[in-house]
This record gives sequence, C-alpha cells and structure tokens, in this order.
Amino acid sequence: MTAHLPLGPGAEFDSIRSLLARWGPRAQGIGDDAAVVDVPQGTKLVVSTDGTVEGVHFRREWLTPEEIGWRGTMAALSDLAAMGATPLGVLVSFTVPTRWRDPLGLIAEGIGEAVARVGTTVVGGNLSGGDTFSLTLTVLGSAARPVGRGGARPGDRLWVSGNLGGPNAALRAWETGSSPSDTLRQRFARPEARLELGRWCADHGATAMIDLSDGLRAEAGHIAAASGVRCRLETNRLPVWSGASVEDALEGGEEYELLAALPSEVRAPPSLFGAAWSPIGEVVVGSGSEGGDLVILT
Repeated sequence: MTAHLPLGPGAEFDSIRSLLARWGPRAQGIGDDAAVVDVPQGTKLVVSTDGTVEGVHFRREWLTPEEIGWRGTMAALSDLAAMGATPLGVLVSFTVPTRWRDPLGLIAEGIGEAVARVGTTVVGGNLSGGDTFSLTLTVLGSAARPVGRGGARPGDRLWVSGNLGGPNAALRAWETGSSPSDTLRQRFARPEARLELGRWCADHGATAMIDLSDGLRAEAGHIAAASGVRCRLETNRLPVWSGASVEDALEGGEEYELLAALPSEVRAPPSLFGAAWSPIGEVVVGSGSEGGDLVILT
C-alpha cells in the first residue's frame, strides 16, 4: 500500500485529512499533484469520468448520504465493467455547498464501501466549494482486450444482466409523491457495477458491450449505430422486476446492468456472478447504407 504524503495547514486540507481518516486503507497515495498508477503488462489503460449532481441525478430526500456515495461510485465503475476492465483506482472530486459539509463524511463512507466492494482504492481527487453539491469520479482500469460498443456482428446474440425497470419504477413513485417498495428503492440506491461479468464477457469473445445508464432502448440503439447493424429485442424475454413494467425496463435509465453482444455459439447459465443473465435478442444486418437501427418485437 502506498502511504499518503503529509498535508500542510488549512481548512481544505483539514477536510481532506478527515476524509482520509474515514477511508483508512480504502485510499492510498494521497497528497501529490497527481496519482501514479501501475498498469499490468500486456493491458491497456481504460479511463472514464462520471458525475452525480444534486437535483439532476438525485434529490436529497431520496437517498441517505452513504447511498449517494455508493451510487455515484458504482455508476462510474459500471463504465469499466462495460469495457471488460479491472479497476486500478478511483479519483474523487467533490463540490460541497455549506449545507452539505456535515454529511460529507458519510458520503465518503459510501464511496469507501463501494471501492472496497470491488477491490480498488481512492487514489486522489479534489475538494472545492460551490452552490450545488456534485460528486465526480474518474475511474482507472486495465483490460487486455477492452470491449467497445462498435463491434457487434450479424448473428450475435444479445444478453442482458440483472432484472430491469426497478430504478425507473422507483423514480416514478417518488415523482408522483409516493414511496417505492423496498426492493425497487434498493435498485435505485444501491446498484452494483457488473465488473466480474464484464470480464467474463470479454473473455468469452463479446463483440460489443455497454451499460444501461441511459436505458435499454437507448443503449441498444447506441450499439446498433456504432456497429452499423440492427439490434432486435424481444420484449417477452426481458427480465423485469416485480412492480416495474416492460416500459420501465425499456426506457428507464440508471440501471448499471450490462448489455452484451456475444457470438451465437457462446452458452451461458441463467445466472452469473450473482446476477441473472438473459438472452433477449439478436444482431442482424442493418437497413440502409449506414445500418444502425433497432427493432422491438412484442
């Protein structure tokens, strides 16, 4: 483990010391101008940034501070999962209004819990004041064969992880003044980045992969457009949470499940690494000169 450097005096550094005390061994090497991360030989560096902003991605009354930290971290790590990458470290940047100073330590605890869950650490970041709370995470990973969204081929099968629609159903409940069930609320507040599953897909020849942060319909459309193919989804095969609808499963974002195109000869069990794993469609030749379209079969 890389030790932290001593920090000088000042209110900002007092706050950083407080965060480091909260994180303990879940953070390492803090105090320099930049983080230094080793990349395993024979792999490529995979980097992504994701932000969580109060009033845009959540409302304070919906989530506990720990859940805000956990959810923001897992959302960022999900981008690594979608590339088949292994986390190497996380950079955390806070914008903290005065009213958010007291719960900041609990938000940090949620971040620490999330990085420990996936076997990585906080390796740096930034802390500043501002009018709106935001949490921005840059995640660093490595992969021998990163999987993008542009390689799907006609004949591939489309697979999705988990059960879908829960976060959107929870969001609908909150926005109409009611409370979601505990299960649906949990799906919004405590997502899991499917890192092991993403690596399994990469190892089994996945030709394209994406996470469902913008919803299944939109993300399948992104694979189709990037690959120049048509993605054909069968709604009667979608795994949908009880209390959610097929529309929730198709249109709702914030899922952080994976959609992968795999060669047709790949066989998989109905559950992998604690998540349901369901074939929901296929890749076919796209229409028009560019390809890149989507068909929903009911």
